[in-house]
Amino acid sequence: MWGEEQDPTRDWSARRLYDTAKDNLERGAYEEAIEYYEKLENRYPFGPLAIQGQLDLAYAYYKSDEPASALAAADRFIQLHPRHSNVDYAYYLKGLVRFAEGSSLLDRFFRKDRSEHDASAALVSFRAFEELVQRFPESRYTEDARQRMVYLKNVLAMHEIHAARYYMKREAWLAAANRARYVVENYQGTPAVSHALAVMTMAYRRLGLDDFSADAARVLRLNYPDYTGLGEPGSATGH
Repeated sequence: MWGEEQDPTRDWSARRLYDTAKDNLERGAYEEAIEYYEKLENRYPFGPLAIQGQLDLAYAYYKSDEPASALAAADRFIQLHPRHSNVDYAYYLKGLVRFAEGSSLLDRFFRKDRSEHDASAALVSFRAFEELVQRFPESRYTEDARQRMVYLKNVLAMHEIHAARYYMKREAWLAAANRARYVVENYQGTPAVSHALAVMTMAYRRLGLDDFSADAARVLRLNYPDYTGLGEPGSATGH
């Protein structure tokens, strides 16, 4: 790193810094792009190029595997420029960052069920995409966000089923029934609902709540006539 006096970019214009940063970004040199975007913002913080550079910087952080910095940059852009024509992308990027979090190379290679892991990133990602869809229904990013929300909803629902099965193994029947009921009440339309009804049927029976058990079994038979058992929850995540 150069000191300020030795930095060859010290006399560069905002345009030259932006163009150089953008060129590095487009060819995948994300660390170099970050360096130039940061110089641009530090030296020319109020110009239109610096404003666009702030958004590009968030993307560069995302591509450089720096999720915390990417989220901070996206949030800062939203706070500073809530009416900017590209602010919808900042919301979309927030969803993308959390969507990617926790999905390691090994997870992708072995197709591990993400619903078994901590669901906090999935929930934050879902809410970021949901905010985009609500605020900017006509955004060009909205359709992709909707599709990702379907996947995330399945992941979140199956996370609850994994928790319910955990409680069932430990004969914590009330806790299992409550987690399953939460799925039925909050994740209608996901494959996890059939598993939730099956859990409720068994858990309520073990609790001696025969009417509740019978009701859950009736709804299960009515809506999922081919359901034969708890099965493997991972099969319903949408992978």
